[in-house]
Amino acid sequence: MSGVDVSEFKEIVGLKDAKIAQIKAAIELGRRMMSEEKAFHGVVKSSSDVVDFLMPLMRDLKKELFKVLLLDKSNRIFEMVDIDMGTVDRVNPSIRDILLTALKYQSPSMILVHNHPSGNTEPSEADKILTRDLIKTARAMELRIFDHIIIGENVYFSFADEGLIEAFEIEATK
Repeated sequence: MSGVDVSEFKEIVGLKDAKIAQIKAAIELGRRMMSEEKAFHGVVKSSSDVVDFLMPLMRDLKKELFKVLLLDKSNRIFEMVDIDMGTVDRVNPSIRDILLTALKYQSPSMILVHNHPSGNTEPSEADKILTRDLIKTARAMELRIFDHIIIGENVYFSFADEGLIEAFEIEATK
C-alpha cells in the first residue's frame, strides 16, 4: 500500500481511519490484480514485456522502489525481489545485495527495475553509475544484466533499448 498517501484521504470530510484502510486495501488489491492479470508468462523478449505487468504496480508509488527480476537460463522470470525502498527522489540499492540475491536463487541473469515517482524516466547519473558498476561486477561473477528499466507515469526508460547496456558491457571488457 506504499503508493497511497493517507494524508490525502484524511482531507476528505467524513472519512475515518477504518474507511481509509479499506480504500487503501482496495487500491492495492486492484493494483496487484492488474499486475497478475498482465504477468508475463514465457520468455522475456523485450523491455515492454516487463513493463506491461510492472507498470500497474510501480507507476503510482510515492517512493522509489528497486526490484530485481531473476531469470532462468531460458530467460523466463522465476522470481521478483524487492531490493530497496528509497525516498521520493532516490533509491540506493547495494550492488552486493543485488548480486547476492542472484546467487542465492542461482539465477544466471537479471533485469533491474525501479520507479521515478516524479514521472520523469530520464536516468540520473547515479542510475547510470549503478548500472555500469553492476554490469562490470556481475560479469566477473558470470552473471548477466539484461536491462535496467525505469518506470514513470505511464512511460518508461530502458537502458537496453537505448544501447546503454551494450555500451557498459563493452566498457567492462576493456
